[in-house]
Amino acid sequence: MKKFVLLIAAACMLGTAQAQDSLQTESWFKKHKVFQNLDVSVTAGTTGIGIDVASKIGDYVQLRAGYEYMPRFTKSIYFPVEVGGEPAVKYDAQGNRVETKFDRMSKLLTSLTGYTVDDEVEMVGKPTVNNFKFLVDVFPFTNKHWHVTAGFYWGPSQFAYAENSTRAMTSLLAVSMYNHIYDKCYNDEPIVELDGYPDVYLPTAYRQRILEYGRMGFHVGDFKETGERYVMEPDVDGMVKVSAKSNPFKPYLGFGYGGRLLKNRDDWQVSFDAGAMFWGGTPDLYTHDGTNLTKDITNTTGKVGDWIDFLGGIKVYPVLSVRFTKTIF
Repeated sequence: MKKFVLLIAAACMLGTAQAQDSLQTESWFKKHKVFQNLDVSVTAGTTGIGIDVASKIGDYVQLRAGYEYMPRFTKSIYFPVEVGGEPAVKYDAQGNRVETKFDRMSKLLTSLTGYTVDDEVEMVGKPTVNNFKFLVDVFPFTNKHWHVTAGFYWGPSQFAYAENSTRAMTSLLAVSMYNHIYDKCYNDEPIVELDGYPDVYLPTAYRQRILEYGRMGFHVGDFKETGERYVMEPDVDGMVKVSAKSNPFKPYLGFGYGGRLLKNRDDWQVSFDAGAMFWGGTPDLYTHDGTNLTKDITNTTGKVGDWIDFLGGIKVYPVLSVRFTKTIF
């Protein structure tokens, strides 16, 4: 009985000591104004829409953490088709359309397969941006309107993606079938091989004509190291794809200004931020065959070249956002 009483007394003393430590810790947080408030915000801007929570440390520093997501929208990009190094569409000095290898090949392919090939293929691009963020706001002035911010964004390395449209599937299938036939002719292989039946070859005149036309694909540019032409072809699934990537970890620096959203209500605030997200230099644009369009390819032309030059020229991502805040306590 005596031991039991001593154990009870020791437990009470330990509980009292822990309670005192907890009170001292709580007192220290209150004394130094650390995590004594909670703000919840909704944000919108060039990094998407999101939500974050914030709490102050002292009178001049605030910690923020949140998540942002870019709504999905699409933008069409068109890749021109070429055959044997010649563009699908050509015009004479008077501006009249002239027949090309593509025109002649297209007729031949239609007669062989029943598919019609368009002279360009539509790719549909869309952003895939979504990031966690951790930011530190410093308020250097007593009025607390202006702040400077440092921190980071972290998320998947892929921030945009493009693939051919559904409408382009027929043309891409026809391109893949034509290149398969071209390979058969080039390697002097039968078009059809069936067990128990003689192999079927294309007539010599057809084979020669296909070899004269050359392979079909999409001339994007030239390889920087060798100067050879880069002609993109559909993958084994009859698709063309491009993925835009940056570093997953992206430091951020910026500044902002905030104030009351509602007159005579300090618990509702609105603020505007501007800054730069450093995503690790030139972003990468990888095609489905592994070619990096921004670093491996040069002399890109047309609308595709404009998009590659635009993305390749952005070393940092501009961040503009508005934040609506409600103080919870």
